[in-house]
Amino acid sequence: MTLKTKLLIAGAVMALAMPFSALAQPVAKGVWLGNTDGAAKTPPMGWNSWNAFRTEVDEAKVMGAAQALVDDGLAKKGYTYVNLDDGWWLKRRLTDGRMIIRTQIFPSASTTDGNTSFRGFTDRLHGMGLKAGLYTDVGHNACSQAYDLHSPNLPEGTAEERQVGLDGHVSQDINLYFKEWGFDYLKVDACGLADFAPDSKLVKDNGYIGLTPEIDRASLNRTDSARVEQRYAAVAAALKQANPDNDYVFSMCNWGMANVREWGKDVGSSWRTSSDITPNWSSMLHNYDSAVKRALYAGPGHWNDPDILFIGAGDFDADHLTEARTHFTLWAMMNAPLLISYDLRKAPQSLLDIWGNSDLIAVNQDPAGNQAIVAYDSDDAQILVKTMADGHKVVALFNRTASPAKVNLLASHLKLKGDAPIQLTDLWSKAGSTFTGETEVELAPHETRVFSVQGARELGDGVYLSEIPGAINVADDGVREPQLDPTVHRMIDPWAGTHSGGSRPQYAGWGGAQADMTPYAQALQIADHTYDSGIGVLGNSLLQVKNDGYATFRATVGMDDSTPNRDRAVTFAVYADGKLVAKTPPLKFGDAARDIAADIAGHKIIELLATDDSAANEQPVVVTWGLARLQK
Repeated sequence: MTLKTKLLIAGAVMALAMPFSALAQPVAKGVWLGNTDGAAKTPPMGWNSWNAFRTEVDEAKVMGAAQALVDDGLAKKGYTYVNLDDGWWLKRRLTDGRMIIRTQIFPSASTTDGNTSFRGFTDRLHGMGLKAGLYTDVGHNACSQAYDLHSPNLPEGTAEERQVGLDGHVSQDINLYFKEWGFDYLKVDACGLADFAPDSKLVKDNGYIGLTPEIDRASLNRTDSARVEQRYAAVAAALKQANPDNDYVFSMCNWGMANVREWGKDVGSSWRTSSDITPNWSSMLHNYDSAVKRALYAGPGHWNDPDILFIGAGDFDADHLTEARTHFTLWAMMNAPLLISYDLRKAPQSLLDIWGNSDLIAVNQDPAGNQAIVAYDSDDAQILVKTMADGHKVVALFNRTASPAKVNLLASHLKLKGDAPIQLTDLWSKAGSTFTGETEVELAPHETRVFSVQGARELGDGVYLSEIPGAINVADDGVREPQLDPTVHRMIDPWAGTHSGGSRPQYAGWGGAQADMTPYAQALQIADHTYDSGIGVLGNSLLQVKNDGYATFRATVGMDDSTPNRDRAVTFAVYADGKLVAKTPPLKFGDAARDIAADIAGHKIIELLATDDSAANEQPVVVTWGLARLQK
């Protein structure tokens, strides 16, 4: 259990004793609350069996992919995890609860005592300089048992023997998978919490033991988000106990449900932000949208995961290289895990060149962990800007449409000076160009142009907080009740088609903290003055910032003009390693913005609090930390 989780539990207990109308306000802690467990200091890279083979997987296919990673040079570029997805298990042995491997498809797992073991399999991968990943479910049953009923590789035996998920066996299974079998990475699905209702046709027809759903795919209000978080937190604790060297990756896969986009960063190495990706453009947009505006919730050790790369199939195959390059570019800019899922034994050079683009891999693996910020946003085109550890920028210009588009790139999008030359290097073609002030870029349908950028910084002696989301921990974003995000592209469901009234918003996250815009996607504005840079967040929020040698924090603060609650007052405070170093008087709607400055020299953890006196049953207050920055 993380320190934050313990503090949240304590806060909840205190809140129960307060009057119903009272709203607990966050307080500075003086210690970093962000989760630092696991080995994913940069986004995991590797290969996953699912999109390539689904449950029709076997040892030869997996080892063939592993050998291809080595032979094609991808392993040297960072693709080191070889992840075995659903389909590997035979049953859970009832005498001792041990998981038994399907040795018919993984012959090396056979043992003389009948226990079966993946140790030989993982030893071979480790001997190749690779790492090994495995799949399971946080409930009783796995996703294939609901959605791949035709598969020859479903768990066998009685209802109890077919309960192959972690539920009731968390410590036993984790110790088996990591201590005995030697795995390094665990993907944990959640179909067992969503799809096996006791009275469902699935359960009755297949003789499963039902579980009252804790995830309702169609209703956030009917999902027990707290219980789902507790289940994943228990897995996280077991992983930490089984891996005292901290060398493991915990990939949570509950498809953006159960408000995971709020708590995922406190529990796992990565968390799926959306439903499964399919190899079509609309699905890619859907998954991309679910993660691209959550930059403040990701960083070193914890990453937004819009799902496995689907390069090599459908709209992203070797006949659609523009779309395939766009897919890869966007995942690189978002710091998404880069997991190939293709039969690499048959990969054409054109696809290998995409996965192997060293410049974009470096963008994804940059140690600062700053997910790109949306600097320009529309349904037609977007501009994404990422700040690298050495301070230089990378910009991607994304045409979402099937028509050509002209995009004007401004120095202000990049937070660079408009009167000085800006150099661009195309990370696909390697061509160079220079502009001052602005330049026009023509994009083909579905094309993304991505450039490394060199120029004079707008803020010469420091950095805006919106440039360094990887250094920020949103300890409390002020969201009182999770709301579904209406901005995610709503595709025709690839499984249900149009057998409903329409595609609806699915994922919580609306109202969360944002870089360079308000929580509800409006421009940052205080008393009729707009700020191009800053952090938008709700009242009663706590943001933590890692200070890497800066001397001063500055911002211009106030209640945002977009706030739905205009009747309350907000107080802004800055703490340095737990000590109050600056504070404003209460500020109301319409009050002029107030400058706030704090001496932070020598302090490591800066905490920004915006507290208000609103009641629990009122709409939240929207506040702006305009031009929030760290300076020398």
